[in-house]
Amino acid sequence: MTQATLHVVFTPSGAESLSEALKNAGRDDQVTAFFDDLSFGPINPADSSMRAKWIENEFDWTGFEDISAKSERFWHEAHSSGHRKVAWLTRRSAMEFAGFLEWLWRLGDQPCEIIDLTDVRLFRRPEHGPPAPAALAVSLGGLFPKEIDDNRLFDQAKALPATARSEYQTLWRQLRTENAPLRVLDGDTLVSAPISFFDSLLMSYVTDDWQQLARVVGHAFVAQMDNCVFQADAILLVARVNALVATGCLELQGESAFEMQTSKVRLPAI
Repeated sequence: MTQATLHVVFTPSGAESLSEALKNAGRDDQVTAFFDDLSFGPINPADSSMRAKWIENEFDWTGFEDISAKSERFWHEAHSSGHRKVAWLTRRSAMEFAGFLEWLWRLGDQPCEIIDLTDVRLFRRPEHGPPAPAALAVSLGGLFPKEIDDNRLFDQAKALPATARSEYQTLWRQLRTENAPLRVLDGDTLVSAPISFFDSLLMSYVTDDWQQLARVVGHAFVAQMDNCVFQADAILLVARVNALVATGCLELQGESAFEMQTSKVRLPAI
């Protein structure tokens, strides 16, 4: 009897797109999504309660409880027996790569397959006009269901070679030992980084004039895509703005940087 397929995905938006693409293709595969972002915070161990406390202290954000609950459900589903497990991997997204490495670390020697999007180029078919040039996928979270379906990405599953599994687990062992505040992409691998890693990027978009914070964070968010990689989510960038305000490097007009649409930021007035 053929085992049911479980797709293990490390971005909620990617899981939504994949689920719809599978449905449109007439497939009844299951999808489970990891909601946490292990590119920041403690990972040794990747305990939800420990991470929630760190995020509250470092980011001054208390909305992590819901993510913790979803993470526990994910681990139960992602390692359940009786399924053919297919993990979606990309070394162009720090969040998705880190999530995959933790999942593989917990999986141990159990068999699995992967769909590696790192170097996949997608052919886009617009409703009107000629086909668009092929472009790198970058992140499952950035794909539309039609793109996944048209390119039949779910048919690209391959068994994870033993050598690759060992290399990934060795990398995660090192990152767990270092247990740094951040993990960022360096080429096609992850490396540890200090919490201030993105500060200079954020500061480069701030001027002497008041600007809407959403604009500054948006520029920093988009800038990372210039190299076809996805390094940091908005929550991390906003948290760093708050930290820069607290240390006097920036001035904030508004109650909190987390209110991006109503807050403004500038360099300190002389």
